[in-house]
Amino acid sequence: PASSSLIGDLYQPHARARAMSVFMVGLPLGVALSYAVGGMVAQHYGWRPAFFVAGVPGLVLGVLCLFMREPQRGGAEILGVGAARRPGSPYLLVLAIPTMGWIIISGALHNFNLYALSFFLPAFLIRYHRVSVEAAGFISAVVIGTVGAAGMLLGGWLGDLWARRRPDGRMLLACITLLASAPAVYVAISRQPGALASFMVFQALASLLMYVYYANVYSTIHDVVEPVLRGTAMALYFLAMYTLGASLGPLGTGWLSDRLARKAALGAGYPLAHGTMVPDQFRAIGLQQAMYVIPAICVLLALVLFAGAVTVRKDVERLRDWMRHVSGKCHP
Repeated sequence: PASSSLIGDLYQPHARARAMSVFMVGLPLGVALSYAVGGMVAQHYGWRPAFFVAGVPGLVLGVLCLFMREPQRGGAEILGVGAARRPGSPYLLVLAIPTMGWIIISGALHNFNLYALSFFLPAFLIRYHRVSVEAAGFISAVVIGTVGAAGMLLGGWLGDLWARRRPDGRMLLACITLLASAPAVYVAISRQPGALASFMVFQALASLLMYVYYANVYSTIHDVVEPVLRGTAMALYFLAMYTLGASLGPLGTGWLSDRLARKAALGAGYPLAHGTMVPDQFRAIGLQQAMYVIPAICVLLALVLFAGAVTVRKDVERLRDWMRHVSGKCHP
């Protein structure tokens, strides 16, 4: 929340999606490194040492953040409002914005998908496509991380371009790309075991489209919330993203995978006593079937983003009217 709020103070509205995309490109690149380096370390030294690889760089970067200069609040706004805000509870003010409600719901759905995919993709490759741990890490790094970074940057550029033409451009772009990602991820999951080339092509396309979401939705929050409340708005948004989306994505997908695996084993006539481990071939089937929830949620997410695109125009104009009023008082 703090980083996003700082970017809003440093960049003007027409450039924020691009600025957000450069900032957020660390997400897919970090995912790519975690898969590639973590897979290699786990393959050769075991899974426990993989957890220590990122510790020292993270601490160093955390210390460097202490030397960042604080920008002027609202300093990049076309209409200067500084630290002014509407009276009332900051949380209620943010939640009363219709577009923020849709964005918060979208964050929970999107993180459900991204964390389910990120968490289970290596396991899916190992169980279903029968690749090594190291190979699973490399493939995951390419089809989620590297391609996702390209989608992030492309989404930021396109988002600013569309926003110049219409206030709902960023939300519409996120809606269209998420809807298009649904058939791509569906086809990727449905590939036959061993069909790694076609799996990588379709999953890479899906990741490219899914990562367009971040820069455009984050910058839209800045379009509908005054500068002094943007950290609060991002905090409420992240609260839903992680407590509902990121937590329930792996948990829900794993729960569904276990039950579908047992169902597949029983359907094949394999005897399963209470507490018996399900054989790997049925665990592969269960995980593949469970991952079909991801394209279904992509469609639902696109509908939520479209609802946000419907409300954002009025919310943008409402904020601009308030900023004109406050700016007029500050600069008669």
